Amino acid sequence: MRKKIILITGANGEIGHGLINSLYAKGMDNILALDLHPISSSIKDKILEGLIGNILDKNLLEQINSEYEVSTIYHLAALLSTRAEFSPQMAHEVNVTGTLNLLSLAVDQAKSIGGRVKFFFPSSIAVYGIGKSKGSLGPISETEYCHPQTMYGCNKLYCENLGIYHANYYHRLADDFKSGHLDFRSIRFPGIISAVTIPTGGTSDFLPEMIHAAAQGQKYDCFVRKDTRMPFMVMPDAIQAIIDLMAADKFQLSQHVYNIGAFNPSAGEFADKVREHYPEAEIHNAINGKRQSIVDSWPAQIDDEKARTDWSWSPKFDLDSAFKNYLIPKITQQYER
Repeated sequence: MRKKIILITGANGEIGHGLINSLYAKGMDNILALDLHPISSSIKDKILEGLIGNILDKNLLEQINSEYEVSTIYHLAALLSTRAEFSPQMAHEVNVTGTLNLLSLAVDQAKSIGGRVKFFFPSSIAVYGIGKSKGSLGPISETEYCHPQTMYGCNKLYCENLGIYHANYYHRLADDFKSGHLDFRSIRFPGIISAVTIPTGGTSDFLPEMIHAAAQGQKYDCFVRKDTRMPFMVMPDAIQAIIDLMAADKFQLSQHVYNIGAFNPSAGEFADKVREHYPEAEIHNAINGKRQSIVDSWPAQIDDEKARTDWSWSPKFDLDSAFKNYLIPKITQQYER
């Protein structure tokens, strides 16, 4: 008899860690954690099993399909935005082919159990491409300006549509699929700021890099202009958003893909907040033209009304409380330790 599990890919990432901790706290420890590297010791006792492997390895996924009954997939593994620009073909393989492999696994599981398999896919603000000055625009909805200007954004937008296709149209003529169903859900995340890890490979990393550098007494050269503005949130809100969306009744959801946001300071405004807590912080600007143009193509504000209406999305942290109640206490504790 196959073991009933929740599958999490990219489990060693910080979202993976946060998600596993949250699920475990809710009594869900039947987690199969998949990552390219050995599963971190900090979450080993909160999962059923850890696997070292690649989402491009179809033999591995066939093994999972035969040995486990998968009720839910959280597909977190990805090649991030800046790295994707340097290796667009590899980004397509990991981000698109890998996602397609996981969607196929989910469909096979839905057919075999004759029931519903939930699939969570983390999308990104990178799916947008603003063709004019974004400062003159109001909040951008899920259906506007979906013209990505990066390989990462192209990958994410295409995978959103792959998920919607598999949920709504794939096997629509096949009698053997009538008893199964793929329930695809996705969040377009803004930039995410963590107090625990220093990010690598993301074009929105200028704010988290800035505060971590200040906390360590290091000079920071911000790669975008002071007036650069885009939506952000802190990691605990990102994790809670995933939990809340996946817990929502399917019949409450009016769409598959949702925007969410919390605050949107300019780089200069965020630097001023950092200096309030680290007066000696050396923060300068060394603008990277390529990365600046990418961030300029993303909205300054997003419209997340659908998430607020459909599944009661509401961030716990605004900018002030993010600093006061999360970033400064956690970062201080981390670097003192």
